[in-house]
Amino acid sequence: MGWLRKIFNMLWHSVIGKLWVTIIVLVAVVLLILGVFLLQYIDVSFAENAHDIKLLFIITAIIGFLLSTFFAFFLSAKLQQPLLQLKDAAVSISKGNYSTRVNISSSDEIGQLADTFNEMTEKLDKLIHDLNHESNHLSNVLRSIRDAVITFDANGEVILTNPQGHMLLQQWQSIEEEWILSEGLNYPKVPAPLRENYIKVLNHGKDCTDKIHVQSYVWSVVLTPLLSNGKMRGVVAVIRDVTEEHKVDKIRRDFVANISHEIRTPLQMLQGYSEALIDDIVASPEERQELVQVIHDESVRMGRLVNDFLDVARMEAGHLNMKYEIVDVSLILARVSRKFAVYAKEREIELEYIPSSEQLVLQQADEDRLEQVFTNLIDNALRHTDSGKRVFIQSSIVSLNYEPFVQLKFKDEGHGIPAEDLPYIFERFYKADKARKRGSSAGTGLGLAIVKNIIDQHEGNIAVDSLVGQGTTFTILLPVSIHEKIQ
Repeated sequence: MGWLRKIFNMLWHSVIGKLWVTIIVLVAVVLLILGVFLLQYIDVSFAENAHDIKLLFIITAIIGFLLSTFFAFFLSAKLQQPLLQLKDAAVSISKGNYSTRVNISSSDEIGQLADTFNEMTEKLDKLIHDLNHESNHLSNVLRSIRDAVITFDANGEVILTNPQGHMLLQQWQSIEEEWILSEGLNYPKVPAPLRENYIKVLNHGKDCTDKIHVQSYVWSVVLTPLLSNGKMRGVVAVIRDVTEEHKVDKIRRDFVANISHEIRTPLQMLQGYSEALIDDIVASPEERQELVQVIHDESVRMGRLVNDFLDVARMEAGHLNMKYEIVDVSLILARVSRKFAVYAKEREIELEYIPSSEQLVLQQADEDRLEQVFTNLIDNALRHTDSGKRVFIQSSIVSLNYEPFVQLKFKDEGHGIPAEDLPYIFERFYKADKARKRGSSAGTGLGLAIVKNIIDQHEGNIAVDSLVGQGTTFTILLPVSIHEKIQ
């Protein structure tokens, strides 16, 4: 009986099975009606042939059963098979095979359904293809953005990010909590530097722009609410590293402040002493000569300051004119040493130049710029060295990685530079106050920056070593041959 029940369930759960059972029931009902309502009209003579009548009814029932079964199989070919194809095609599409089509050619409702189904799958396939194309396009755009892009949902979970944002999240998640947050901010997945602004955008639904300092970096953060039908779905954060821009802006402010400071002093002195001469308040020719000398010195100092400004500006703009040629460094050192010999003698400082026994010839170098470098370094050494001390100039040829270099050392026994100031001495306007005192011979604060730039133009290197109270040594390495330069 179990197998009969299974067959019955199988037939009853199919369209054709239901149709077949319905036809059989219909035939049985018709036969019963015939038997109940028509039997009484049969002639009494047929009573003797009751057995034949029963046989007739049985044959009629069998013929009805066979006809209903035939029609059921006929309808199966016309109705069930197309429906099975549609069902299989729908299952295939649900698994992601959007190119599935059904091959049913008929003009009835099932054929129309098949055509509609094929048209729907074609449009669905095109829509999915377009969506995938747009998704890939947006994904490529997102990956190509140098800024970090992070999307949070309303619960603070990260739902989308680009590679830069992913790296930034990992970096910030390793940072200990250093930001003071108000109570009730329970969004642990949002990095601490963003959390306060995230809450602000989440609560007010307005854009938020801010700059945050994380360790030694400065970040520009723009947070935008993500809305859907007026409901807050999350927050999109675009984060950019503006550390360099911040440094450049600070350098610019410091540059303007230092220019104003450096120029103001000589201008005030020029104005004061010139007014003294105009008002004729000097009492003797000697005092007048002294005032004129101060005016001259300050004007020379201002001219040197302006020239240094122009040199720095040209260097940073890449417009520094360099005339490359074969240069004998020994001749330049000898010439500069002679130039400072009188000044050193007046200061009672021993200036000692120890010439090298080897030829110090550079194949491509700018003689005037190198003389500017040597002049600046020797001038600094003499100004920061007390009387009775010495300044040395040494030169030699060294080999680094099998390539020849000219090595120059400018050593003094002056005040020295504190260790905390050494990393910054080649920056513009930087002055180590412990080693450099303002006076009539004070520098502009641009000399070493210019020196560093000129050495870089020669593909060389300059380093400094200093101890407070013991002196300072500047070491220069210049390659004998450098890459081809445009004359």
